[in-house]
Amino acid sequence: MANIVAIVGRPNVGKSTLFNRLTESRKAIVDDFSGVTRDRHYEMAEWIGKKFTVIDTGGFVHGSDDIFEEAIRDQVHIAIEEASVIIFMVDVKVGITDLDDEIADLLRRTSKPVYVVANKVDHAKLHHESTEFYAFGLGEVYNVSSATGSGTGELLDAIVSNFPDPEEEVDEDPLPKVTIVGRPNVGKSSLTNALLGTDRNIVTNIAGTTRDTIKIHYNQFGHEFLLVDTAGLRRKNKVNEDIEFYSVMRTIRALEDSDVIVLMLDANDGIEAQDINIFHLAEKNKKGLVVVVNKWDTIEKDHKTMKEFEARIKEKIAPFTDVPIIFTSVTEKQRIFKVVEAAMEVHANKTKKIPTSKLNEVMLNVIENYPPPAVKGKYIKIKYATQLPGKAPMFAFFCNLPQYIKDPYKRYIENKLRENFNFTGVPIQVYFRQK
Repeated sequence: MANIVAIVGRPNVGKSTLFNRLTESRKAIVDDFSGVTRDRHYEMAEWIGKKFTVIDTGGFVHGSDDIFEEAIRDQVHIAIEEASVIIFMVDVKVGITDLDDEIADLLRRTSKPVYVVANKVDHAKLHHESTEFYAFGLGEVYNVSSATGSGTGELLDAIVSNFPDPEEEVDEDPLPKVTIVGRPNVGKSSLTNALLGTDRNIVTNIAGTTRDTIKIHYNQFGHEFLLVDTAGLRRKNKVNEDIEFYSVMRTIRALEDSDVIVLMLDANDGIEAQDINIFHLAEKNKKGLVVVVNKWDTIEKDHKTMKEFEARIKEKIAPFTDVPIIFTSVTEKQRIFKVVEAAMEVHANKTKKIPTSKLNEVMLNVIENYPPPAVKGKYIKIKYATQLPGKAPMFAFFCNLPQYIKDPYKRYIENKLRENFNFTGVPIQVYFRQK
């Protein structure tokens, strides 16, 4: 089950600062990939071995004051429905405002865990002032300073107590799970229908008609898997939903629940910031990836168009570019079964186990031809390699001085693994360890 933590609250209480603080323990891994905008509003975090996705709702609200407050209320509704845990942020220096009261009123009606976080508690004197937030009737108030990080440890301990231990998560279904994701209106439901040969999703031009994740058993043309469709009609909700925020919440839930992600793009828009974010989130979650460019029939083409389009996508998703890219037209039924074949191949690559003898025979030869550069006159000797157990390919290389192996060499080894053993569409992890 997806572990999603949503940070809600009125503007300027410090939601983004807390978001950066909670996800920052992973700074080394999340460095700014080229071409990725800095306005990331969702990111993976980890605390005591438990991984979860944090969403900063503040990044999704635009508009004038009156629309603004309505949008915030809408988001709280969506967060209540979609997140596993909700952080309600308030500002100790301002105290309780009318909008805080309204948000608290909505949150009191949910059975999901809600944590009241009083921000900007920068010194002991302010601890006393945060007691007024107990008036919300939402239980304990956590005092933090998201600027300095004080108090965030206790908050994280409380949050992850709601998530199962990684070992306890049982995969109830042996079939591969494939999910089609993408921005509203790129043709996700049309692709599902075309694959199943039925109109089981109601397809309209209204962005965001799809609701509720459904798993559909696909068994045709020698392929069998579960198609995780974020489908079903949207309920007539009293809230006028913020489509972008809503689709992100939905996508993250579906993403965490699948093995292979089919990221669908509209050929007319190309790959946008939100697509790149989803791509990297899937990569960090160690999911298999296939990129599908839909509505290809609407593009004027010459013999170079496809190559150029592919090159542009790879530039944006770098450094992980070993991913199948398929150009389709769902309405014309062009190349739609190629999507299934690619997804199945990626799943096979993701679950592939390489015999230790074969791995060493190939990789030690590769290393011998191009050993890691010496550091401070010390030579690094890599003696042995093995694949580690796990849901995605991970390899350990044992050597005398693992601390001296730099990123470029790690990338070289990763590329050679891909070249020799075909890991197309799959993120792989390479570790260097002391013998």
